[in-house]
Amino acid sequence: MILSLRFAICDYSKNAIFAISLLAITFSSLFAQNETPPEPGSPRAITVPKITETKLPNGLKIIVVERKNVPLVSVNLMINSGASRESKKLAGLTDMTASLLTKGTKTRTATQIAEQTEFLGSGLGSGANWNTTNIGFQSTSDKVNEMMAIMADVVLNPTFPQSEIDLYKTQLLDNLTQRMTQPGSLASFAATRYTFGEHSVIGTPETISEIKLNNLLVRFKDLFAPYNSTVILTGDISLNAAFTIVKQYFGKWKNPLNMQNNGDTIGISKLSYEQYRKSKIATPILNRILIIDLPNSGQSAVTYSRRMRIDEAGWKYKTNAERDSATYFSASVANSLLGGGYSSRMNQEIRIKRGLSYGAGSSISWRWDGGNFSTRCQTKTVSAAEVAELTIKEIDRLINESATDAELTPRKNVVTGDFGRSFETNGGISGQIQDLLTFGLDFNKLDSFAADTSKVTAEQVKDFALFNLKGGDIIIVGDYNDFKDDLAKRFPNQKIDVIKATELDLNSDTLRKAK
Repeated sequence: MILSLRFAICDYSKNAIFAISLLAITFSSLFAQNETPPEPGSPRAITVPKITETKLPNGLKIIVVERKNVPLVSVNLMINSGASRESKKLAGLTDMTASLLTKGTKTRTATQIAEQTEFLGSGLGSGANWNTTNIGFQSTSDKVNEMMAIMADVVLNPTFPQSEIDLYKTQLLDNLTQRMTQPGSLASFAATRYTFGEHSVIGTPETISEIKLNNLLVRFKDLFAPYNSTVILTGDISLNAAFTIVKQYFGKWKNPLNMQNNGDTIGISKLSYEQYRKSKIATPILNRILIIDLPNSGQSAVTYSRRMRIDEAGWKYKTNAERDSATYFSASVANSLLGGGYSSRMNQEIRIKRGLSYGAGSSISWRWDGGNFSTRCQTKTVSAAEVAELTIKEIDRLINESATDAELTPRKNVVTGDFGRSFETNGGISGQIQDLLTFGLDFNKLDSFAADTSKVTAEQVKDFALFNLKGGDIIIVGDYNDFKDDLAKRFPNQKIDVIKATELDLNSDTLRKAK
């Protein structure tokens, strides 16, 4: 048929109608052959590498995963405290403190640090997230000692030059100003404060402007200490070699006189499991609708966000957002099913079936006291209300309809496949170890990951969605005039809160500027 098609196209001038008909028949037959996707293959076995650890007398932990296949080493110094420990009024302070470490020490300028690390074929990266603060590098194994010397210098002897602080602020403020005009970024910023009750890790224009040198010095002193830190080394290095190098450069690092636990505390609900389940069944999926009116935006960002708290009895866990319980794995499979990839339900419904977006998905950001769940989709402004309605319908379906094995098995394979691929690189291995350290979990959780994921049932997915995804907020950022009427028709009984983008204050819990 392909040969016939080629001749038909070549003879187009004589028989155009035949060529076009044949083309249609050919593509119809090709699509028909692909209507039923092939069965997913069996998941590949995951080999978790050996993890060894030791500790310096000052309390600094050293974790090593030795891999001899490539002469590369990834080094990450992780501080088990992040942006959650800073004031909302100084949001962005922790990330700024970490980022400025590489901008000058007592013996090196920012330029010298950059030139010396580049000469070694490497570079230092630093920053903070909600849970942790990190600084690290990747280099060839023969350059680890020299790179470690530079990293130790920036960690132990930073000077925070005022000129570098001013430059950092200017660049970050320019970046934030640009992001404040983007629907997707605005929706994320808004959900952080409005739904999750947190503040932006990178800060806002107002909080960044408030940060002074003394704030950085105090935060650095509180944050960086060996008792609260771990050096993770993965790649072409042994435990003994790692211990020798880390001791050489960090052995004299001193702890503060008054050490405090930087971990978050956990509260457990007094509601019984049965009481909590009844209350959740009665809870509507949608709590609030917030519109950030951004005239002439062209596109709209639509998100559903829900704060999942660990003190809710439905979690059925012991101490934290832990992988000891089925909750973590149920959450991972549920998220994969709903919005975790191209063949997830949200992407199938919104992109593939209706062509309303280039992509729709969902994610969970874990915290010591629970997690932040959110969906994401960017669409034509006129279809924002339709996407919001479809999102709510898919969450409702996740809560009330059991997934079949034919649907659930591939989604489990996606979860375990992503997990398995993380062990293909030194950085991926380091990331998995850091996740466990962040929440105080044992390394043996890696060995049982695939088995724990495979055990998740359709009912557990429904339970997770019931307990954790109801009562969230729809946030839409876009030109309200373009979807106002449609939104009112699709959500007739829902109060709609509208804030003009020019009146938005991301430093306020209400998101409104004070009048």
